[in-house]
Amino acid sequence: MSDSNSSDFTNPSTFILLGIPGLEAAHVWISIPFCTMYAIALLGNFTILFIVKTEPSLHGPMYYFLCMLAITDLVRSTSIVPKMLSIFWFNSREINFSACLTQLYFILSFSTMQSGILVAMAFDRYVAICDPLRHSTILTNPMVAKIGLAVVLRGIMLILPHPFLARRWPYCRTNIIPHTYCEHIAVVKLACTDISVSSYYSLSVALFVTAPDVFFIAVSYTQILRAIFRLPTKDARLKTFGTCGSHLCVILASYIPALFSFLTHRFGHNVPLHFHILMANMYLLVPPMLNPIIYGARNQQIRDRMLQPFTHKWT
Repeated sequence: MSDSNSSDFTNPSTFILLGIPGLEAAHVWISIPFCTMYAIALLGNFTILFIVKTEPSLHGPMYYFLCMLAITDLVRSTSIVPKMLSIFWFNSREINFSACLTQLYFILSFSTMQSGILVAMAFDRYVAICDPLRHSTILTNPMVAKIGLAVVLRGIMLILPHPFLARRWPYCRTNIIPHTYCEHIAVVKLACTDISVSSYYSLSVALFVTAPDVFFIAVSYTQILRAIFRLPTKDARLKTFGTCGSHLCVILASYIPALFSFLTHRFGHNVPLHFHILMANMYLLVPPMLNPIIYGARNQQIRDRMLQPFTHKWT
């Protein structure tokens, strides 16, 4: 392994992840809520996938998109939690250089995919509420497959330059990353060269991918809310709004922590490092945990299917 304090290595074989600097004594205690969130995310998202697969009545566009969301949540959380827990529990801080770049790529690409899936889900709700008679003809299974493929390809292709750029930089200062995982900026900041290409490309992806996604979601839900308020009865308005409530909760749970982490990283220079790292972990752990809970609690069909074994037991 390269010496961490060496000043003459250019391509380290490993990086050293410090975990949460300043809170090393509390690593074991911090691991408890993180491990709990990960366990809930695994159980909840696999439950969603199983229910949709085994229940023919749920074989529709909204639930297909929900399954895509569950898969992205599983991949994102699994990309960071096992290594993070090994740091907290076993002080296993080394990560191979290629493995670090792979982790970086999976986090960014599947986060981009998740954003695209949320746009697709908003579009599905828009068509279902604002043009219900054409919903089955617009969002056919082939169309859903094409949307899913476009979302995946966008995430793969747009993020692909990040690890390639990171690999070509010389790392001659240190191989110590003050983080729990290989966050993109935390890695490239270690390079002893001008990293403006990586920085500008990262900012461009954030502005020209996430910003349009948020805009399209906002437009979709503005139109949905207008359609809801035009419904003739209060019961109809409440019922229709209830079907969209879970989607709105998922969108807020996904974008608010991500936005907070992004703004803290870019502009919060006075924010303590340990607080920034905690928020960066929350942004990847909270949505995967909350999404299945939100859908399980607010979606009648999924809730009924989840409770079916228990209702059969007591009848």
